[in-house]
Formats: sequence, C-alpha cells, structure tokens
Amino acid sequence: MKLTANRIAGILRKRGYKLTPQRHAILKAMAQSHDHLTPSAILDRARGECPAIGRVTVYRMIKLLTELKLICEVHIEGNYRSYLMRRPTEHHHHLICNYCGRAIDFACCGLSELEQRLTRETEFKIEGHLLEFHGRCRHCQQTASEQ
Repeated sequence: MKLTANRIAGILRKRGYKLTPQRHAILKAMAQSHDHLTPSAILDRARGECPAIGRVTVYRMIKLLTELKLICEVHIEGNYRSYLMRRPTEHHHHLICNYCGRAIDFACCGLSELEQRLTRETEFKIEGHLLEFHGRCRHCQQTASEQ
C-alpha cells in the first residue's frame, strides 16, 4: 500500500507540522506519480497546483519527509537523488539505470539472515538497510544494441 497525500498530510498534522498550500502541492505532485521524481520534477508538478512555489520549499519538504521516513530516496548516477512515496508495508530496494536514471523497485532481497548474523557477531543493532544495484535497463540495452 502506497502512502497518499492525504495520509501523509494527516501524519504531518499529528506531529505538529502546518500543511501550507505549498506543502500540499508537493504531496499531491508526489502522490500522483508512480515513478521516482527528482526535486526539479517535483517542483514542476507542484507548480501546476501552486504556481508561486519555490525550489527551496521543495527541498525543505523533501528533507522533512525523508527524515520522517515518509518518502523513499534513491541515489542516481552523478550524485542526483529522486524520491517516491514510501510503501509502508513493503520492504523494497532499487535497480538504477546508469544511462537514463530510471529506478525500478524490487522486494525480496534475502538479507534478513545476513542482518541477523551481523547483529550476533558485531552486537550492532541494525535498524534497516538500503540495497541498490546500478546497471543498464532493458530500454537502454536495446538502444545501445541498435546503434
């Protein structure tokens, strides 16, 4: 189940954050996308709802949502990042295309046994992990083979 703009708005209100028109536009822009979005793409989409929104507002909201673990951050080639509404019941990771930047979600990473072993051996309390594979997506492979 994917978090919606309204669910996140409710969570923010419960935690004492104001839901300004700009914040609501950002949430709506992200919730309407099934893809990972860069901050620029979020800004462009949010301006459809709130034309006066600024880039700094988008970055501040992204920072807040990331800290609250309400959105998922993906690191893309060239030190770029993209974001997606988190799916609270789904543990997932990413396949990232180094050529077009597309991020593909996948579940089932099989790392729970490794986490348990590392916890036993190191007495380190693991609270989560992030797994990303970088390579070339099917579309970029086909494009490269046609050239």
